[in-house]
Amino acid sequence: MTPSISSKISPCDDQPCRVKVLTEMYTVIKGTELLLEVIQPNSLSEIHFGEYDPERKKNAFKTLIATILSARSKDETTIKVVDGLWNKYSTPEEIAYAPLENLEKLVYSSGTYHQKAIRIKETSKIIHENFHNQVPDTLEELVKLPGVGRKVANCVLNISFNKDVIPVDTHVHRISNRVGWVKTNNPEKTEKGLEKLFPQSSWKMINYTLVSFGKKICKPINPLCSECPINKKCLKLIKIPRKSKKALK
Repeated sequence: MTPSISSKISPCDDQPCRVKVLTEMYTVIKGTELLLEVIQPNSLSEIHFGEYDPERKKNAFKTLIATILSARSKDETTIKVVDGLWNKYSTPEEIAYAPLENLEKLVYSSGTYHQKAIRIKETSKIIHENFHNQVPDTLEELVKLPGVGRKVANCVLNISFNKDVIPVDTHVHRISNRVGWVKTNNPEKTEKGLEKLFPQSSWKMINYTLVSFGKKICKPINPLCSECPINKKCLKLIKIPRKSKKALK
């Protein structure tokens, strides 16, 4: 039975300690090439937080479309899909007026291709017609676009506009609860909780660090606790995904 947070005292209950833990996580996984880093114009093998490349702003549209297409798709697959799409259409205007069937073929391998094709087409049209081909740089405007929720919007704000935000995906949500930083049941509550727990200067590195950490060490099932640098600072509140319980019996 998974213990509740209230039954344990967190071994890391102050801000300096949490920042240290985050830094220890980052040290182990730095250099991991995630989707939104690989597609940048000047992709780095190692992220240097605090150093912002202005070219990333010019790449905001590609970052936005890639993030929409990445839903329920592996990074490797999404990278290939985005490369194929950009070889044919690479501007808001081009995608907005491309035949839907062409877009469906190009994004087919990313899954739910019909829905994704519609979303990137509608989003591109709005950006072309309402924003003069420039991706908006506010959460309020981004979340109005088809297929764009808080996570997608915050990814674009983080990567392309260098804003202090915390994109929360399944890895960030899972690890934040597993370690014992938050006790939340949805990503938005996790985002708000992390904003209170970490100084704003650390927000930009949270998503990259926890996503990479979740892929390499703190996996959903059978996390590699013996290899984890924060083993003694983690409450290990491990919940087995519902669909996997039978397989583990």
